[in-house]
Amino acid sequence: MWLITTTFAAAIVTALWYFKDNGDYKLDVLALILWGAAIMIFIDHLAGYLEEGVFLEMTADATVLGIVLVLVAIVAWEAYVIFKDPKGKLNILFK
Repeated sequence: MWLITTTFAAAIVTALWYFKDNGDYKLDVLALILWGAAIMIFIDHLAGYLEEGVFLEMTADATVLGIVLVLVAIVAWEAYVIFKDPKGKLNILFK
């Protein structure tokens, strides 16, 4: 389930970046974080399938893990946006 959650979030953020972002929110970085995580999770699931024969886990723990992964990606993206300050609103604090 965490593969589905992360891939769905990556697809939504990619669509938002493509159609709505003008560069102010750096959604391209969030999309890259989520797609990178989705690819790594896919490889993990593929290895698990080759060893155990189960590709997707449909449990509550897997769902919670997917939500936590998306939240961690959002926190990492927020830290990046605060550090880069694309609108220049934090220049006063760091001078």
